[in-house]
Amino acid sequence: MRGLSYGKLSLGLAVAVLLVAGSTAGSRAEESQRARPAAAGAQATTNDEDFATFVRQATTKPEFLSPLVDHLPRRAGVPTPKEILGYHIGTEKKLTYTADQFRFFRTLEKALPGRVKTFTVGKTEEGRDIVVAFISSEANIKNLEVNRQNMKRLADPRGLTEAEAQKIVAATKPHYHITAGLHSGETNPPESVMELGYRLAVSEEAYIRQIRDNVVVSIAPSTDVDGRDRYVDWYYAYKIDEPYEGGENYGGPPYWGKYVFHDNNRDINYGVDSLRAHLDWYLNWVPPIWHDVHAAQTLLYTFSGQPPQNANLDPMLYTELPFFATYEVNRLTNYGMPGVWHFGFVDMWSPGYLGFSAANHNGMLRMYEVFNQGGANTKKARLQGPQTTRQWYRPNPAPAGEVDWSIRNSINYAQTGLLTALELTSRFPAMVVENFYKKSANGVAAGQNKPPHGFVIPAGQRDQTQVDRVVNLLRRQAIEVHRADVSFTVKEGTFAAGSYVVKLNQPYGRLAKTLLEKQTYPDPSLNTYDDSAWTMPLANNIEVKAIEDKAILDATTTLLAADVATAGTVAGGQGSVLAVRHNGSLNLITLRYRLKDVAIKSAKAAFKAGDQEFPAGSFLVPASDRARREIESLGLMAASLASAPEVETVDVDLPRIALYTTWANTEKVGWVRLAFDRFEIPFDLIHKDHVQAGANLRSKYDVIVVPHQTQNGKSVVYEQPKLSRPLPYKKSDRFKSLGMYAETDDVRGGMGLEGVTEFQKFLDAGGLVMTFGVSSYFPAEFGLARGVDAQRPAPGWYAPGPYVQSEILQTAHPMFYGYSGQKTLPVRWADGPLLQAGPPAEFAAFMGSTPERPQVLARYQGGEAGVLSGLMRGADQLRNRPMIVDAPSGKGRVLLFANNPIYRWQTFGEHALVFNTLLFWNDLPSGASGAAATTAPRQ
Repeated sequence: MRGLSYGKLSLGLAVAVLLVAGSTAGSRAEESQRARPAAAGAQATTNDEDFATFVRQATTKPEFLSPLVDHLPRRAGVPTPKEILGYHIGTEKKLTYTADQFRFFRTLEKALPGRVKTFTVGKTEEGRDIVVAFISSEANIKNLEVNRQNMKRLADPRGLTEAEAQKIVAATKPHYHITAGLHSGETNPPESVMELGYRLAVSEEAYIRQIRDNVVVSIAPSTDVDGRDRYVDWYYAYKIDEPYEGGENYGGPPYWGKYVFHDNNRDINYGVDSLRAHLDWYLNWVPPIWHDVHAAQTLLYTFSGQPPQNANLDPMLYTELPFFATYEVNRLTNYGMPGVWHFGFVDMWSPGYLGFSAANHNGMLRMYEVFNQGGANTKKARLQGPQTTRQWYRPNPAPAGEVDWSIRNSINYAQTGLLTALELTSRFPAMVVENFYKKSANGVAAGQNKPPHGFVIPAGQRDQTQVDRVVNLLRRQAIEVHRADVSFTVKEGTFAAGSYVVKLNQPYGRLAKTLLEKQTYPDPSLNTYDDSAWTMPLANNIEVKAIEDKAILDATTTLLAADVATAGTVAGGQGSVLAVRHNGSLNLITLRYRLKDVAIKSAKAAFKAGDQEFPAGSFLVPASDRARREIESLGLMAASLASAPEVETVDVDLPRIALYTTWANTEKVGWVRLAFDRFEIPFDLIHKDHVQAGANLRSKYDVIVVPHQTQNGKSVVYEQPKLSRPLPYKKSDRFKSLGMYAETDDVRGGMGLEGVTEFQKFLDAGGLVMTFGVSSYFPAEFGLARGVDAQRPAPGWYAPGPYVQSEILQTAHPMFYGYSGQKTLPVRWADGPLLQAGPPAEFAAFMGSTPERPQVLARYQGGEAGVLSGLMRGADQLRNRPMIVDAPSGKGRVLLFANNPIYRWQTFGEHALVFNTLLFWNDLPSGASGAAATTAPRQ
């Protein structure tokens, strides 16, 4: 009888094998505390006695240490971590900057070039390197490129016979990718993975030799490189002085990366450059496992893929995740480490997390949460709540009560878990690789055998630039998109040549389905960790058709080899005026700013030029070669006219724009900054210091945008309580990463009532204030938008980011230019207020002609029928609630958006509401033109 092949083991049989193997774990752990005999041809190692003394002292209780990390190998000619960094990893009050992390791995590479190889895989927004280090055996490092090519071939198994695939599986090592430091305030994972890399490279312990021989390990020591350095600066500036028990906590810096903070794990479309670099790296290497190490739970949570689950993902994934997680809980519990668990935290619904790139591409997302104190100080922790209770998934809970917690404790937990996971992978390397291949093959088969078989983005839509953007966002994630060579007919209809076709019989067809289909939430009684919906056609306000007719797979199409950028057109000859159609393209505002020195007018009504129709809002631009080039480069549609049409026009004046940010919540503002930067809209970023008494905001700005941020109006005004010492956010020679994007002498405090007064003066002098989402509580609660009330939902409400239907009430309003008179608009629910504009209906007759008559420009439909995708409980509370309100204030006005029209890099279908307002800021209708104020009953 032939020996068992791990590649043929089912997970059930693998578990049985592990039960036998696990009986040796105790003796293996005991042996790991002693120096190992060298493998044949390997150089002997000894244990670092200084480290052994350090780790016992730095670990606050013996049960927070495991036999896998209570020692550290030394090898002649290879510097230890302390010799590289100047301190043991996990030393109290020591955090490592990214330059030193990269120097650490490059030093190991120089000392052990056969086992360690580093790559610079991209640059951050601030120009820092993004580095990935590989650690494996000499043979595997030498064979790295061949192994990568094998993984790529298995990732797309089309054309492979089963025999050919199995031959590749047998010749391929599983690639296990580990990332740390995505969230910069979670300080211990980047430290943990450095020491892990050293152990993997140097140790001659049998299980680590097995890992090196059977697994290719890669490590990104800081995923958010910019944020890591900024947080370490802040730690050394302030947090290093935080007391052991109680006292003041100095939080973290107001910025991590250039644009985003915690949401760097929510960038579903990879709009942030540094996050896209990690995606591009993943798609080039396609490791079957991506393990993202976080730090926020007691004491170690290992992700097992709990419901609600995305049914588009391969069922095999939902067996792999608990297989790994249960093994880790078993081993760490065996070592006597309390508080290790695997269920009851993160679910498998949203595909938008960074590490979900693996699950989305037929790999396995793995994730830890390790207890964290937000720095490197030993502090007294008070453990309580569910993590201290025994459950079937938490057999040895964390001890309830007070405990000293050091950064070394966290490093012990994270590193022990990772070594255990790698050891498990090394036991079944062929199984891991074969599962990856099978999931890839299943992905192709799913689109081939089960409807829907494809999606079509029909040609001839109103705005081709929006269509192109969706196509390119799909391609960014390696989804294949075709263009129809000729018109074709399927049961769902006839589609013109030039339509884009996504055939689902491709490796990432299931990801395309996830992104393009309506999200039907599987169990309304379950909550979810993040958004419940992300449907791309709704988010982009374009038409996409699901195709169940299998004939779509045979449509005559050409696979796109590059991103698309449909060239704009200028029809006609050499006239004196270029009429640029306002078809809703977001690039229209970019054109205006690129031609900022040119006097541009806009038509207030639709007009015809020859046989061409131009909707209201269309630009009239003096003809020039420069203007033609810009129109064509931005994908806009224009015609050359001999003279200006006879239509009423307005000047498209460029406003002076400020974005207002609190120091307590910069992230949501960051997404607006990202959008403005990408569409080339200049602005000033202002904060509490800029709206102090006597600020005279109207002399500086025409429009102030207050993006979605904080929790309510009071938190916009008062932000954070002041502590006993100021917390300056300023760059210095010592702390070069601070003071980026804005500066202040103290991040605490807020604008206060003095700032509110300055906002009112700005409005009285004719300024325009726009508030998004939660920030719309601010003008309602502080009297800047009189006649508008902002209420919170009643009990029973739950709405984690569904897409809902809104109704446009004033279709001729300039805000809705380019929406072609559509009566409805899908929008994402943004946790904003339930607005009421004007008096309740029963009191309207008694109000007379008050000067404050807010106008409702759009409202929510509400009710179950108004939920287009995702989950909303209590949807009747939204029925007919105002979504956008225009509230006169002095000579100016406040535009309150209950929605958040610029949400992450996602809601492009709503962006034009903002961009139109900026283009026509001083041409918006005044008074009660259009529909009367729409009210909602008191709840």
